[in-house]
Amino acid sequence: MVYLDKALSMTTNQIRERLQEYIRFADDKKVEAIYTIVENEINEELDLWNDQAFLAELDKRLSDFENNRVESSSWDDVKAKSAQYKR
Repeated sequence: MVYLDKALSMTTNQIRERLQEYIRFADDKKVEAIYTIVENEINEELDLWNDQAFLAELDKRLSDFENNRVESSSWDDVKAKSAQYKR
């Protein structure tokens, strides 16, 4: 119960950091076990090319860009603006 209370008091970012640190040094069997638990979900999330809503959004954005319906900046403009904020 103590572990559950501690996990609930941590932010999602803190949990991610702790999991990443744990996985970095965990033995192979533990890493494989953790991966097995989330493998299907990982594969589904990473397979965006089969996600029709994602593809439709990409097509819409490309069309908007090609038909000048969105404001865009050149790479040089982006770098110049970034340099202004860096100071």
